[in-house]
Amino acid sequence: MDQATGLRNLVKSNNTPTRPISRVITVTSGKGGVGKSNTSINLAIQFRKLGQRVIILDADFGLANIEIMFGAVPKHNLCDLIYQNKSIREIITWGPMEVGFISGGSGIAGMSNLSRDYLTYIIQNLAELDAIADIIIVDTGAGISDAVLEFLVASGEILLVTTPEPTSITDSYSLLKALNRHDRFDRDYSQIKVVANKVDSDSEGQALFNKLNAVVNRYLHLPISYLGAVPQDQQLVKAVMQQMPVSIQHPTAKSSLAYENIAAKLMNIDPDKLHKRGMAAFFSHIVTTAKKAQN
Repeated sequence: MDQATGLRNLVKSNNTPTRPISRVITVTSGKGGVGKSNTSINLAIQFRKLGQRVIILDADFGLANIEIMFGAVPKHNLCDLIYQNKSIREIITWGPMEVGFISGGSGIAGMSNLSRDYLTYIIQNLAELDAIADIIIVDTGAGISDAVLEFLVASGEILLVTTPEPTSITDSYSLLKALNRHDRFDRDYSQIKVVANKVDSDSEGQALFNKLNAVVNRYLHLPISYLGAVPQDQQLVKAVMQQMPVSIQHPTAKSSLAYENIAAKLMNIDPDKLHKRGMAAFFSHIVTTAKKAQN
């Protein structure tokens, strides 16, 4: 039995009917500076207000946006789970409103080079996240790197954040094009939802989506759906400067209410239409894909 088969069998043993399985939502963008991490954090806060247990995995290797916006410095990251034998609970940093946060560091990128014993240990630990969190938000890096695409391919729910800037729309299309061409991408498994950020009105957000959707339908024939718009908001800007999510600092701000509406829409999705397989399976998919690429 090869290593990939062994990992899949391990994941199946963890995903028994008696074990909880987290909902994994991956937040991404075609370029930086469009508000991707703000979206991740504020949706996490809104989910907490709806009674959900939430953990954010910061998978942006080059930047530490989540911890900066949380105003918290993590003592450990995923590397400590992999190389220092820390438990999954030890590497979680708890932020405002008891939102958990895991710093990915460079740990995820090196997982494909680990032995089966190491990977078994990691997968078993990651399976514990399904008992700790109802929703896990994966905040990817911006752009179209191989690492970002691997996260998106593994995810059943993808939130694409874009803005009215022409470069943002173009880069969002380029990201979807690269994802659509990926040999492991399953359009029947992954649901792609668009958030229009930094818009002046709801109508501008809808128009932005319509423009992107028209091009995606014409050239990629890829189904995407519109989740909602987040308006330009000076209160959000001030909250970022104070290293506090706007949904906590200014709960009645127009951006906070927009995040509240988007979170409610996500919670109202028919559970039978969601593809939930838990965090262990999410990472197993990434690792086995990377190993196949190496062989």
